[in-house]
Amino acid sequence: MDVTDLTDLTDLDRLVAAVRASSKYRAVNADLIRRIGARELSGRGNLKEALKAVKNKLHQVAGAYLDHAPRYERWLQELLAASDADSLRRVCTRLMSRHASTQERLPILDAFYRAIFAAVPAPRRVADLACGLNPLAIPWMGLPASTQYYAADIYDDMMGFTQAFFSVVGVNGVAESRDVLAAPPRGHFDVAFVLKALPCLEQVDKQAARRILDAVDAERLVISYPAHSLGGRAKGMPAHYERQFEQLMAGSPCTWQKLVFQTEVVFIVAKNRL
Repeated sequence: MDVTDLTDLTDLDRLVAAVRASSKYRAVNADLIRRIGARELSGRGNLKEALKAVKNKLHQVAGAYLDHAPRYERWLQELLAASDADSLRRVCTRLMSRHASTQERLPILDAFYRAIFAAVPAPRRVADLACGLNPLAIPWMGLPASTQYYAADIYDDMMGFTQAFFSVVGVNGVAESRDVLAAPPRGHFDVAFVLKALPCLEQVDKQAARRILDAVDAERLVISYPAHSLGGRAKGMPAHYERQFEQLMAGSPCTWQKLVFQTEVVFIVAKNRL
């Protein structure tokens, strides 16, 4: 039975409204808030405690990664003012620095995508799951002009900005706010990025990695893990995540290769079809 069947829906609606009344979480996907809220209410039975728990969980999942309040309208104007490829890259670099995940990748951006696409055939369809601001790295990816790019994250306003970015740079793309664990994207993809996202998604669902691996229809998954914490400490993280990944793949027919970078460890998984 779904946990929402065990929960007072009036309290659940009240909880969702209270979370989205917060300036920090007003743009978070309502379906995700409802799913987390239903679980917290069923376990606690107290609206105040459940509300605090949901906000804490959302901070762990995504809130800790954004640098203050994004100014998407201003960002879009900066992109529109870019007069050539070099100036566009400069703007994208500046904007990516506003999100912790992409900010960490900036020093290795050229080498990162060069290595990945040397190991992956030119894709016709790309999925970027729990993407944050990673679609702004498209100018570094060298994708064919005909490539279709699908991006999903839990922030409504961020995905609105990403859709506008696609229009500005002429990318054949769709961006949408989505709880990718509860509702994986439909359709077949040549490549699906899941970049430094699994540790965050596992804050919501301990089986997140398995769900993504099983549910996303992609020829290759590009999964990465952070090499250090947001505070900059390594704490044995690469070795920890490599063991975790190997446990995930134990008994799987998939094959994979590892790429090691200064800021993250990447596994390119080929989902062999039986």
